[in-house]
Amino acid sequence: MIAYEIERWTRSGKATLVAAAAVLLVLAMLPALANGLLIDKLTTLFIYILLAVMWNLLAGYAGLVSVGQQAFFGVGGYLALRLVDAGMTPYLALVVGAVGAGIVAIPISSFALRLKGGEFAIAMWVIAEALRIVVMFDPLVQGETGTSLLALNALDPDLRRNLTYWLGLGSLALILSVTYWLLRSRIGAAAQAIRDDEEAAASIGIDVMRIKQIIFVLAAFGCALAGTIWLASAITFLPRTNFGVQWTVFMLFMVLVGGLRTFEGPIIGAVIFFLLQTAFGGLGVWYLTGLGVIAVCFALYLPEGLWGLWRQRIGIDLLSVGVLFRPSGDRPTP
Repeated sequence: MIAYEIERWTRSGKATLVAAAAVLLVLAMLPALANGLLIDKLTTLFIYILLAVMWNLLAGYAGLVSVGQQAFFGVGGYLALRLVDAGMTPYLALVVGAVGAGIVAIPISSFALRLKGGEFAIAMWVIAEALRIVVMFDPLVQGETGTSLLALNALDPDLRRNLTYWLGLGSLALILSVTYWLLRSRIGAAAQAIRDDEEAAASIGIDVMRIKQIIFVLAAFGCALAGTIWLASAITFLPRTNFGVQWTVFMLFMVLVGGLRTFEGPIIGAVIFFLLQTAFGGLGVWYLTGLGVIAVCFALYLPEGLWGLWRQRIGIDLLSVGVLFRPSGDRPTP
C-alpha cells in the first residue's frame, strides 16, 4: 500500500504569501509617495475587491447565490451615520457600523437560509429593498434626499483621504486573511460539501445551518465594511445609491470574469472591472449594457473565468484553499 502525506502549503503558495506581504507593506506606505487621485482610485479598488471576495465566498464556496448583498452595504453606512449622530468619532463609527451590520445579518440568516436556490436569491433582494425603505423613514436620512457624514468634513482633506485609504487597506487585508483561513479550515470544507450536496453533507453530520450562518454573516460584515469605506470616501449617503442593486451586479460581474470558486479570481475580476469603469464609466447606459453582455458571455462560454482558464493551462494554484496528497518521499508539487 502506498503511504501518502498531506501537503497544506506548496512552494508557490508560500512565495505568494511573501509577495502579498511585500505588496501590503508598499501599499501601506503609498500615501506618503503618491498623489491624492491615485489614493482615491486605490480606495475604490479596495472596495471592489472586498465586494467580489465576499460574493464569491457566499455564492462560489457556499452555493448561496444572493442578489441582495447591497442590503449590508447600505446598512453598514447607515449605522455609521447613526453612531456619529450619537456622538461617536467618525472612523470608529465606520468600523462599529460594519460590525452592527454583521449582527443584523444573524436574525436575517435564520429566515433567509431556510430558503433555497431562486427563493433565497429573491428573498435577499426583497430584504434589501425593505431595509432601504425603513432607512428612508429615518428623519436623519431625509428620505430620497439623503444626508452626509458631515463630521468627516472637520478633518483635513488629505488626512481624511489617507485615513480612508488605510481603513480600506486594513479591512481588505483582514477580510482576505480571514476568508483564506476559513476556506482552509473544516468550516470551509463543510461549506463546499453543502454547496455540492446539502443532503449528503447533513447525512455525515455537518451542521448545515450553522455553517451557512457563519459564511452568511462573514459575507455580510465584509460587504458592510465596503459600504462604510464607500461612505467615508463619498461623504454622501443616498438610500437609492447605497442600497442599489447595482452593487450586487458589480459583484457578480467581477466574480464571473475573474473566476468563480477560486480565491484569486475575484481579485483579478475586481481589477478588470475597475479598469473598465475607469475607461468607460462615463458612457452611462451603454457601459452597463456592455458589462451585462460580457458577464453573460463568460457565464456561457468561460464559466471558470480568466483565472480558472489560466490555472488549467499552467496547472498551478497560487493560493490553494485545499490540500494536496502525495506519496511519501515525493518532492512537493509547486
